[in-house]
Amino acid sequence: MDEEQRQFELKRFVEEVGLLFEFAGLPRMAGRILGWLLISNPPHQSTGELAEVLQASKGSISTMTRLLIQAGLVERTSLPGDRRDYFCIKLGAWSALIKERVARITAIRQLAEHGLQLLEGEDPQRRQRLQEMHDFHAFFEGQFPMMIEHWEQEHPPRDRPNVSQKS
Repeated sequence: MDEEQRQFELKRFVEEVGLLFEFAGLPRMAGRILGWLLISNPPHQSTGELAEVLQASKGSISTMTRLLIQAGLVERTSLPGDRRDYFCIKLGAWSALIKERVARITAIRQLAEHGLQLLEGEDPQRRQRLQEMHDFHAFFEGQFPMMIEHWEQEHPPRDRPNVSQKS
């Protein structure tokens, strides 16, 4: 693959990540930023660098990097002797993302539990849909933490050289 084709494929990858984020209900630009940070060299990028490569305004980049920081996927960093802020993928981001989903799963399970309490003593067929909702979410609520723990034991975080966290 020649360099021009390679650059095209890299940009297409960034767009695919953006579309996936949009499909998940998040802003496409947040996904595009994440996509670029996954493949960029160096792994840390300034607001200006992100704006240039993604053909976006600095305001949009700023808003979306804040969203990604709040989601635990990206962190703000600095380099010694450089006054600019940089952004990079946060180590442990994927575990944090699943932990956040576990919190949503717990909320859904609790909601189903509440519904089951309201229908206590009712015909079992009326309760069946809520019971399935409850049992499904209770199962994954129990499984995900064990899976995350297993992942973290097998994949301890690695230090990122020459970058200091500011988040």
